[in-house]
Amino acid sequence: MFARKQYLDQLIKKRDNGRVKIITGMRRCGKSVLLFQLYKEYLLSEGVKESNIITLALDTLEYAKYRNPIELDKYIREKIIDDKKRYYVFIDEIQFVSEIRNPYVDDPEAKITFIDVIMGLMKITNVDVYVTGSNSKMLSSDVLTQFRDRGDEIRVYPLSFAEFYEVYEGDKRGAWQDYYTYGGMPYLATLSTHEEKGKYLKDLFERTYIRDVIERHKIKNNSEVLDVLLDVLASSIGSLTNPSKLANTFKSERQISVGSETIDKYIGYFEDSFLIKKAVRYDVKGRKYIGTPAKYYYCDMGLRNARLEFRQLEETHIMENIIYNDLIRRGLNVDVGVVEYNTKDSDGKKIRKQLEVDFVVNKGNKRFYIQSALSIADPEKREQEIASLKRIPDSFSKIVVVRDYLKPWQDDNGITYIGIEQFLLDEEILK
Repeated sequence: MFARKQYLDQLIKKRDNGRVKIITGMRRCGKSVLLFQLYKEYLLSEGVKESNIITLALDTLEYAKYRNPIELDKYIREKIIDDKKRYYVFIDEIQFVSEIRNPYVDDPEAKITFIDVIMGLMKITNVDVYVTGSNSKMLSSDVLTQFRDRGDEIRVYPLSFAEFYEVYEGDKRGAWQDYYTYGGMPYLATLSTHEEKGKYLKDLFERTYIRDVIERHKIKNNSEVLDVLLDVLASSIGSLTNPSKLANTFKSERQISVGSETIDKYIGYFEDSFLIKKAVRYDVKGRKYIGTPAKYYYCDMGLRNARLEFRQLEETHIMENIIYNDLIRRGLNVDVGVVEYNTKDSDGKKIRKQLEVDFVVNKGNKRFYIQSALSIADPEKREQEIASLKRIPDSFSKIVVVRDYLKPWQDDNGITYIGIEQFLLDEEILK
């Protein structure tokens, strides 16, 4: 059992705050365990009676009946029998609740959804409501508007390296190798062999994530395009691309004709299911965003690697992806940086060039520039890695994260160097 302290602390802090707690994240990343076991155990330890914790797992057959919002509302209200006691309502995978026609009004367009159920429960003064969901669409602006700013999101991610290492039986280097190969899905801790882990991840991808996308968006004829797109994105993590470029890749390498609009739409589906995340480019000197191209990162490296049959384990791109995921998990705003500068070509003609900063990280009034590098042992390679950082004129922190184990140190340019394991294990690094 993983402690998931980061998320448990958030739930405890938001307990009884008069708002619905919405726990989101990709399926099988640990949302249900967090709510139904860890948080429930906390409530019980605080003296809450088990009969006052009402739980429903809507992705199971046992509770399938309550995917009807009217039945769901009826079931919960029947459990609330004492207005002098506090009740805690846990609804797992709330997106399974159907939208039905409202039978109580004449308007055929009137609908009842899970929003109506939750808003109704929140009016009961002795009820505290918690829901989980695996689709970010349930947090779209129109849904949040219907909640009338009465919802708090707790976003749950697969295990961080720090969480993974807490129960790992071995040294940090071995933990890093296993983590960048198999990722952070909690159930993997119960499996021992490569074959078992690979099968679990591939089955999870096919039977859960892809099936969810196909069924939710009613995709009938383009499942092959979905498959190929996931493979292409998995092969190109850390590379700049856009839907038009991807459409050309489909045509030239796969002999598949598909429009950039379709690709853009499918990428949106993957983002909604928390499979991938988009990082946009930011012009550091110009202080503006550059719309395209962008980078796409997988939210779990094990799923990405299993998608490619563990054939493309290039540590440089995987390390970059893992750093990105960890920065996002820490609640930071992360962009891909661009530094433009003027120089001259071999003929002495003035030209403008661009250098990349892997990540521009912001939180409040603080900023960090972070570069991911396998090694800086070679002086020429080191200069190449820090070229963009040296051209940034402000005084914010600049960090190079390397695969090699080393004690953190700072060079004459004020750039800090740190090993990947320590960077991922030390939450204070960016404080």
